[in-house]
Amino acid sequence: MFVTDIRKEFYDVVVHQRVALLVAPDIDALCACKVLQALFHCDQVQYTLVPVTGWQDLSTAFTEHKDQYRYFVLINCGANVDLLETLQPDDDTIFFICDTHRPVDVVNIYNDTQIKLLIKQDDDLDIPNYDDIFRDDEDEEGEDSGNESDDGSEPSGKRRRFDEGAVERRIERQRAKREWEARRREILFDYEQYEYHGTSAAMVIFELAWVMTKDNKDMLWWAIIGLTEQWVHDKIPNMKYVTDIATLQRHVSRHNHRNEDEENSLSIDCMRISFQYDLRLALYQHWSLYESICNSCYTSCGFKLWSINGQKKLQEFLADMGLPLKQVRQKFNSMDMTIKENLREVIEESSNKFGLKDIRVQTFSVHFGFKNRFLATDVVHGAAALLENVEKEETATDNFIRALDCLSRSNLEQLHQGIDFAKKKLRAIQQTIASSICTNLILSQGPFLYCYLMEGTPDVKLFSKPMALTLLCKYLLKAFVSSTRNKRCKVLPLIMAAPLDMEKGTVILLGIPPESDTSDKKNFFGRAFEKAAESTNSRTLHDRFDTSIIELKTEDRGKFLDALITLLS
Repeated sequence: MFVTDIRKEFYDVVVHQRVALLVAPDIDALCACKVLQALFHCDQVQYTLVPVTGWQDLSTAFTEHKDQYRYFVLINCGANVDLLETLQPDDDTIFFICDTHRPVDVVNIYNDTQIKLLIKQDDDLDIPNYDDIFRDDEDEEGEDSGNESDDGSEPSGKRRRFDEGAVERRIERQRAKREWEARRREILFDYEQYEYHGTSAAMVIFELAWVMTKDNKDMLWWAIIGLTEQWVHDKIPNMKYVTDIATLQRHVSRHNHRNEDEENSLSIDCMRISFQYDLRLALYQHWSLYESICNSCYTSCGFKLWSINGQKKLQEFLADMGLPLKQVRQKFNSMDMTIKENLREVIEESSNKFGLKDIRVQTFSVHFGFKNRFLATDVVHGAAALLENVEKEETATDNFIRALDCLSRSNLEQLHQGIDFAKKKLRAIQQTIASSICTNLILSQGPFLYCYLMEGTPDVKLFSKPMALTLLCKYLLKAFVSSTRNKRCKVLPLIMAAPLDMEKGTVILLGIPPESDTSDKKNFFGRAFEKAAESTNSRTLHDRFDTSIIELKTEDRGKFLDALITLLS
C-alpha cells in the first residue's frame, strides 16, 4: 500500500526500532541511503546496512536477518515483484519500499498490512482497479452449495428442474469468470508490459528530511546527485528531469538564503551549492578540454569523432573557438584564467554554428571550501566508477562501501580516485564505440539491432558490469543512429551482449528502447526476455532488479535471439 504521510507512517514507526536497510547497487540508492543514515544518526536509530546486488542476494540477506529484525527498508529494490511471494516472511514482518522501478507489482500496492510503499503517487502509475484483478470466488461457490443441498424428500421432477436452474447458473458464472480472467490477463499485460523509472529515491527520502525540518546542505546535495544519476544513465524523460530540477532549485535557494547571514558562509570548510546551465562535457573540470570533448557522448556523436571527417570537424571547432591547442590539451585547472572566465559562452557560440544546439544543460555544482568544485555529473561518474571498479580484485561489498564513502565531503580523495577511474571508463566506451562502428559490429536483426562484444575485446571485463554496459549501450545506439543512413535502423531498439564469466560460459545481455529525444524511456525487453527464455528453454538468470538485464548461457544465445526475433516481429 502507498504511504500517504511518510513521516507518520514510516519514520515515526521505525524511529524506536532496529531496522535492516537493504540497498541496491546504484548511485540513486546510495544517495537515498546517505540521507536516511544521516536521519538515523540524528535520532540514534539502530540499523544494519546490507548491499544487495540482485534477487538472490535480497533473499539471502532477508533470511539471515529475519530473526533479529521486524522492519526492513528496501531502497531501489523490491517494488516490481510480489515481495511476499518471493521472500515468504512471517506475518509480523513489515517492508518499507522506496524504489524507482516501475511498474509496481499490484500485490504490493493492494497489501495493506506488510508492504508500505514510499513512492510518489504523482508519478504516472496507471494502477489497475482492485476489482479488475482480484476477485473472491468463495462467496459465489457458497451460494450454490446452499441451494443444491436438499434432504431428498422432494419429488424428483421438481428437483431436476431445480438442478437445471443451478447448472445453468453455474455455467453462466463460469463463463463470466473466464471472461473476467481474460480481461484480467489483458489489463495486467498492459500494466506490466513496459519497465521504466519514477521519481528518484534520494529525492523521496530528502523530502522526508525536509518535512521533519532536519534537512541540511549535504542531504540536498545527495538528492541532487540521485536525480542527476537518473539523467546520466538516461532513466527518465527530459521533461521529468527538468521538473525535478526545478523542485530542487527551490530547496537550493531556500538553503542559500538561510545561510546568507551566517559568518561561516566563506569559511574553509563551508559548502555552497549553486544552480547553473553548464556544458554537456563529461568531467571537463578534472580533465583537459580536448579529452572531455573527445570522450563525451554528446560531442562525440555530434562530430562523429570515430571518422576522419569527424576529427577534421573537431579541429575546425577548436579553431572557431580561437583557443590555442596548448591550452585545450592541458588540464583544465592549468588553463589561463582569461580563457576560463568566458569559456562556456565561447563553447556555446561555436557549438551553435556546428549544430550542437543543446550543449548546455541545467545542473548544480558544489564548492567545498575554496579549492574543490564538482558538478553533480562529476560525482555520478566518479561514484559509479568506484561502485563497478574492476581494477582491483575487491568484493562487490567493498566497492559499495567505497562508493558510499566518496559521497561524503570528508572523503574527497576517494571521489578524486573515482573520477580517475571514470576517465578510463569513458575512454574505453568511446574506443569500443569507434571500433564497433568501424568494423560494423552492430547488426540489424529485423525488429532490433544487435551487438556482441567478443572475448578479447579491450576493456571487455569493464563491460561485464551492468551500469558500464548500460552506458556503453546507450552511447553506442546514439552514435549508430547519428552515423547510419538507413532510416529504418534509426528507430530500432538495441540488444547488447558481453562476456560475463568464461568459466561458467555466460554472457550478460541488455536491451534498451529506440533512441529518441522525446521518448518516455519505457523498456519492453524485460517481458520479451522472459517469454523468449520460456519458449526455448534457454538457461537464463533473471536476477537483476532491472528486468532488461539478464545472464544467459553462451551456447543458448543463438536460439534465444531467434525466439526474440519471432516474438518481436
